[in-house]
Amino acid sequence: MAVQKEPILKKCRYLGISPMVMGISKESNRNPNANNRKKVSEYGMQLKEKQKLKFIYGVLEKPFHHYFEIAEKMEGKTGDNLITVLESRLDNIVYRMGLSLTRREARQLVSHRHFTVNGKRVNIPSYRVKEGDVIALYEGSRSSTKFKDIVEQTNGRVVPTWLESNKENFSAKVVRMPKPEDLDYEVEAHLIVELYSK
Repeated sequence: MAVQKEPILKKCRYLGISPMVMGISKESNRNPNANNRKKVSEYGMQLKEKQKLKFIYGVLEKPFHHYFEIAEKMEGKTGDNLITVLESRLDNIVYRMGLSLTRREARQLVSHRHFTVNGKRVNIPSYRVKEGDVIALYEGSRSSTKFKDIVEQTNGRVVPTWLESNKENFSAKVVRMPKPEDLDYEVEAHLIVELYSK
């Protein structure tokens, strides 16, 4: 697994996304329109949208292209399917449940075997959950002060409607698969489809 060492706020500013999407409550005081001065080509816009999704979910080029191929084979719009595939990653669901401050932290917690899917411990951050799956914090990790601190800090975070959260049991059930309208950020997935169709 590659380590991402790029400055998060700088990358957020370049991609035009709020640091809140990444789980960081720090705002940059620089001019938000600084990157809008240059005229961007069609290819540049397509590339930026792809970079945005890769950055948000912490996915490298090869697995991202693999997700695109999976999305192409699914029924419906490829762009919407790509969002569904990325959102259904286990590390993203842990983040959405409010059991990690960032997706990067969620990835680390999953790989350290702190979570179960349908009662079985899973240590693969890219594990794709399905409708009806129950994701829970492992029994032995529930008394950890680390998770108590995280739950306190993420108390105000809104859990998406496609997850049925149970705060007492540190668990959530996938009621339905996520859709693009459930996202807390804007993305033009059709531009990514156009980029890969060239």
